[in-house]
Amino acid sequence: MELKFARTDIDTKPKKADIEKIEASVEKEGNMIYYFDRDNSHKDLLSLQDYFEEKGKSFYMSEVKFGLSDNEYMYQVHIIK
Repeated sequence: MELKFARTDIDTKPKKADIEKIEASVEKEGNMIYYFDRDNSHKDLLSLQDYFEEKGKSFYMSEVKFGLSDNEYMYQVHIIK
């Protein structure tokens, strides 16, 4: 499964990361906060949640609005060891 990180510029495409890279950084750092792009499906993010909860990690996800339009949001994910 590939997920797209939140865009840092309006005109650029979001960077992608697979679940193995995310897991490696969580194992290295312990607790991580990620911002994912709105182009990710909610189903994929719930699958990510299931994956980390099966590993015994705590997972918190929320939508973060950064503008007035309905499509100006991103997902904020906290993974805690």
